[in-house]
Amino acid sequence: MAGFKGKYEHAVDDKGRFSFPSKLRKSLSPEANDSFVITRGYENSLAMYPLDAWIRFEDKMKAELNTHRKEDRRFIRYIMMWAQEVTLDKQSRIMIPQELMKFAGIAGHVVVLGSLETIELWSPENFQEYSEFNGETSPEDIGARVMGNA
Repeated sequence: MAGFKGKYEHAVDDKGRFSFPSKLRKSLSPEANDSFVITRGYENSLAMYPLDAWIRFEDKMKAELNTHRKEDRRFIRYIMMWAQEVTLDKQSRIMIPQELMKFAGIAGHVVVLGSLETIELWSPENFQEYSEFNGETSPEDIGARVMGNA
């Protein structure tokens, strides 16, 4: 199955619901069963995993992380304590849990990014700030470094 891709902006209602982009719905595998796990992501965003991708992610954590190492335990706790399962409703909407919306600064609108196996949820303000690079390494330089040996 192809990975998730694209950038979409959607309104978020008072209950924290937004319309899940139809182009992303087409990339959902039947095994996801229209269910997702949302948790804290990086750079003040949220990570939303289709249920089948979440199960693979959990399996990877179980196989590769050692709960006897402090750093591994901390990562597991960070990811798992915020993880909440959500399901598409009949109008193809997703409800973002309130405490996760607060963490990501999402109110009124959400930027939805396809990101291979996951979907990122951003406040428009946080995404704009992140996208500006502000003197950081350019996307071209990053691409050359991380994909240069591919």
